[in-house]
Amino acid sequence: MNAWEPGEPRRRFGEEARAERPDLSVLCLLMGAEADPALDEAGLDAAQVELDTLAGQVPFRPGGPRAWAEALRELLGARYGFRGSPADYQRLESSLLHKVLRRRRGLPILLSVVWLEVARRAGAPVYGVALPGHFAVGFGPPGDLERQVLVDPFDGGRVLTAGDADRLVSGATGARLEPSMLTPAEPLEVVMRILNNIRSWAAARPERSDVSLWAVELSLLVPSHPARLRYERGQVLVRRGDFLGGAAELEEYAGLVEVVDEATAARVRQEAQAARAAMN
Repeated sequence: MNAWEPGEPRRRFGEEARAERPDLSVLCLLMGAEADPALDEAGLDAAQVELDTLAGQVPFRPGGPRAWAEALRELLGARYGFRGSPADYQRLESSLLHKVLRRRRGLPILLSVVWLEVARRAGAPVYGVALPGHFAVGFGPPGDLERQVLVDPFDGGRVLTAGDADRLVSGATGARLEPSMLTPAEPLEVVMRILNNIRSWAAARPERSDVSLWAVELSLLVPSHPARLRYERGQVLVRRGDFLGGAAELEEYAGLVEVVDEATAARVRQEAQAARAAMN
């Protein structure tokens, strides 16, 4: 067993997030190492080998965007059964790549990561599409409603018509599908969306503040993160009983927002004072 040195997965996550070309699979697997102490370096390597093995089963250069989409649907959706169900939204493991590879079940965005990594390794012109409320995978010219092929890995890789995509967007937001929504999602955008999902999952389960903490701390390692994450980290620390650490984080956030919002800064400083008072 190749156990991690203390803090090593997080150090590597921060390093990868700052790389010139961040590796999506590596970042997702390092997230999994935060959640699952049993996922050691050998486990990360095994997950990468699994993705390579799947990619090796994709037909060699099957043709245009639709042919690629159909080849991946046949392999991942039909043969191996990668798909999702409503119950997967209730499970943390649905957001962890190594667990999704093992269970062949997960959230739309993690199933899309499997598709992206397998297709990329096979040489496909593939990218993630961060539709509002639902993540999909695209093949072909991005934003070209006539030539772009969208698939839904959550539904086993079903090819989406423009009408299907429009219904997914309108069902989630009430808005209509716009070509700007079909542009490729960058790896760090995908990573932040996954971490947002994990933080939302943990926020609904107060007993899992441990998950809230590592998810917000990984989010803070992603360049150009929202400043409000500092406030969220402070709140989580206070909930976990680290009143001094939480108060310090809250005051740091207050200092960041004071220039643009004095009222919010004052309110957050009051929260920090209350956290310190809880020590008495």
